[in-house]
Amino acid sequence: MQFIKQYLKWISTGLVLVGILLTNLNIYPINIFFHGLGVVGWTISGIMHKDKAIITNFGLQIPLFAVGFAKLIF
Repeated sequence: MQFIKQYLKWISTGLVLVGILLTNLNIYPINIFFHGLGVVGWTISGIMHKDKAIITNFGLQIPLFAVGFAKLIF
């Protein structure tokens, strides 16, 4: 658990940045997988640290990525 608390933000940041890079390179749909995982990681980190700003910012992005995932499936 300590490992997750210590490194979750960095791992999530890396995933978000890779997702942004893939979006800029127009590599779809893998970009939403990386970025989406980073957003979920940041949301979990916000919940663990009780940081309402992070929860609001990244938590509200989750439904947006859900739309992207749904678009792929349907």
